[in-house]
Amino acid sequence: MIKKLLLLVIVAIVALIVIAAFQPATFRVTRSASMAAPPSKVFEFLNDFHRWDEWSPWAKLDPAMKTTYEGPASGVGAIYTWSGDSKVGKGRMTLVESRTNEKVGIKLEFIEPIAAVNATEFQLSSQGDQTTVVWSMDGTNNFAGKMFGLFMNMDKMIGGDFEKGLEQLKTAAEAKAK
Repeated sequence: MIKKLLLLVIVAIVALIVIAAFQPATFRVTRSASMAAPPSKVFEFLNDFHRWDEWSPWAKLDPAMKTTYEGPASGVGAIYTWSGDSKVGKGRMTLVESRTNEKVGIKLEFIEPIAAVNATEFQLSSQGDQTTVVWSMDGTNNFAGKMFGLFMNMDKMIGGDFEKGLEQLKTAAEAKAK
C-alpha cells in the first residue's frame, strides 16, 4: 500500500514537471483605457517617474515605501527605485524609450520577493479629444515561472492592477486637461 502511494506521488510530481515544461516561455499582460485628455497631458504622467505617485496602483500600498530617483528628471535614462513591504517588494524601473505623446518604454526589474526583468510599455493614440492608452508588460517564464503559471495566472494577477492604474491615470490626466 505504501509503495502504491509513493508511486502515485512520484507520478504526480513527474506529471507536474512535464506539464510545466510545456507551458509558454513568455507572457503578456495588456489593458487599455480611453480618457478625455490630449496625449500631451497623459504623456506627462508616464514620462516622468516623479508623477507616478499621482496615479500608480502601487503607490499607496505601502506608505513607508522608500523611493529614489536617478538620472534625468524625465525621459530616457530616468530611473526610479523602490523598496517596501511584501505588497510592493523591491525593484527598479529605467525609462528606455520615450516618443513624445506616443510611447514610453520601461525596463522593469523586480528584485524582491521574486527576481524578474520585464519590458513594460505605454502606447498612446488619439482620436478627437480622446487618448487611448495601452499598457502592456512582457516577460519570460523560466522553469520556476512556468511552474508558478500552473497555479497563478499572470494576466489575472496583474491585469487588475493595470485596470486600477489606468483608471487613476484617467482621473489625473482629465483633471490636468481641464
